[in-house]
Amino acid sequence: MRLRDLLDEASVKVGLESLDKEECIEELVDVLVRAGRIADRAGALKTLREREAMATTGIGKGVALPHGKHDSIPKLVAAIGTSREGIEFDAIDGEPVHMVALLLASSDQTGPHLRAMVEIARLVQIPGFYRKALEASTPAELLGLIDAEE
Repeated sequence: MRLRDLLDEASVKVGLESLDKEECIEELVDVLVRAGRIADRAGALKTLREREAMATTGIGKGVALPHGKHDSIPKLVAAIGTSREGIEFDAIDGEPVHMVALLLASSDQTGPHLRAMVEIARLVQIPGFYRKALEASTPAELLGLIDAEE
């Protein structure tokens, strides 16, 4: 499974408008709703909020990976957003988040969900990828960067 297989221009938002974690999660869920990837907005938000209540998914170094599982999600879906200004995400290093990759999976899916998280973590550790991703001005440009590294 490649992360790029989960993404297209409709599931990428360059220039997130959110200022905090709650707004950001809602903004990316709305991206998935508009893209036709999820139908139960309320259920998706509930599961993501419950996951965040356990521990922040702001993993540090400007990256957050909010994720969750819900019965209304038929298969793994992803959305990625970037923010040059930064989002207060309660990250483990206390720094603002500039790249957010949101994952939602069916309650009975474990493998694809974990593989996607590993792939995102791998991408952001590639020298120069994070900086270039934040400089991308369009979803197509950001997807091109992902294509080049997968």
